[in-house]
Amino acid sequence: MTAIDLSSPVAVVGTGTMGQGIAQVALVAGHPVRLHDAVPGRAREAAEAIGARLDRLVAKDRLTAAERDAARARLTPAADLADLADCALVVEAVLERLDVKQQLFHDLEEIVGEDCLLATNTSSLSVTAVGGALRHPGRFVGLHFFNPAPLLPLVEVVSGFATDVTSATRAYETARAWGKTPVACADTPGFIVNRIARPFYAEAFAVLESQAADPATVDAVLRECGGFRMGAFELTDLIGQDVNEAVTHSVWQSFFQDVRFTPSLAQRRLVESGRLGRKSGQGWYDYADGAERPVPHTAEQERPPVHVTAEGDLGPAAELLTLIREAGIPLREEEEDQGTRLVLPSGGQLVLADGQTSVEFRDVVYFDLALDYRRATRVALSASRDTSPQTLAEATGLFQALGKDVSVIGDVPGMIVARTVARIVDLAHEAVAKGVATEEDVDTAMRLGVNYPLGPFEWGRRLGRSWAYELLDDLHLRDPSGRYAPSLALYRHAYATDKREGTP
Repeated sequence: MTAIDLSSPVAVVGTGTMGQGIAQVALVAGHPVRLHDAVPGRAREAAEAIGARLDRLVAKDRLTAAERDAARARLTPAADLADLADCALVVEAVLERLDVKQQLFHDLEEIVGEDCLLATNTSSLSVTAVGGALRHPGRFVGLHFFNPAPLLPLVEVVSGFATDVTSATRAYETARAWGKTPVACADTPGFIVNRIARPFYAEAFAVLESQAADPATVDAVLRECGGFRMGAFELTDLIGQDVNEAVTHSVWQSFFQDVRFTPSLAQRRLVESGRLGRKSGQGWYDYADGAERPVPHTAEQERPPVHVTAEGDLGPAAELLTLIREAGIPLREEEEDQGTRLVLPSGGQLVLADGQTSVEFRDVVYFDLALDYRRATRVALSASRDTSPQTLAEATGLFQALGKDVSVIGDVPGMIVARTVARIVDLAHEAVAKGVATEEDVDTAMRLGVNYPLGPFEWGRRLGRSWAYELLDDLHLRDPSGRYAPSLALYRHAYATDKREGTP
């Protein structure tokens, strides 16, 4: 099944920001486009707004004047649904209410031809439920664009329970013909991106709620150590706290209140107070003119340790050994069968976050996972009240000698980046095991949909196949609520690898 022919009209119903964006994508691709909105006059206003954006594309040399004029000639406001009768594809981008969407598609089915592809851009509702009342639900799919649709490449092509393979393939090829990067997805709460991304927000909020770190520090660690483009607090301020919480709540409810998707009480209070982020002028941060942006906690300068002993190869943090040598700090390496650590002159230990807590041990400082220890500009450390001040000072001085800012946070298992990445990897494995999408499409979706530096499976291969399972298993022992219980899919993945390597 090939993409919809460019000569065939495409309709967009709903002319908000997303509807206009989708219409612009189809228009620039070469289709005649019909715009419809239930509010009189809105479609014409939307057509004018799209025309103005085409003018800006010409000014930026992204479109020629002739291409703009041809596109404008193909764009038609449609006063009535009946004007969409000859369309080959109708994409809905109206209010996120099941009853509203169902009624719209019921009405459309009476108007369009039997070969017309019907699509919803819903981000939170079940595609199966939206199309469930249709006489011919096989031609109904989800086409989930990301905002702003003309700029962001990802489109999740969602097959409902009754969607025909030919319809899904046609939608997929059409999105690709429009210059987008489509990924195929089964109809599951949150689809790919909004399902697997929940821990990125949830774990940041959990660290805040445990009073282990403030928003500015968590965001800085996620950016400068984890390699994420934005931290969770600044990103939710950009998205809108009400919007982000609504998606989290929808996924949680759709999974029958699965504890792994539980919304944050701290975010709930923020929404209740009207602090919705940038759009309201205040969220986690204050966006008023002249407001000072909070700075992350950064430790005072300490002296580097006079020597360091490495026991084991440090696993995902092995690059630190090279950095220590390059910094001129004497390093002695010893083989170690049980665990990997750096031993400091005080006798204290520096250990990569593993899901355990510092208070459990005599003198241990944990350091967080980094995307790339060489390029990271900040590293988080955690210690308990009982940790020797000398050990913490030596650990701080070591990372400062490697050119890193150091943020000391509370004694939380898994710290910030490590627990976030482990949970993302776990949800990705579970999604693939349940047939939601392929590993390749999951990685593509998370890189393009939310700008992650690596896809979950790419991250898992880099960290080692059992790393996420072992960290979550330790976390689960310390928080047996089920929030951190590793999935059966992740268990099978880790155990099968160990078995092949001869581990009982």
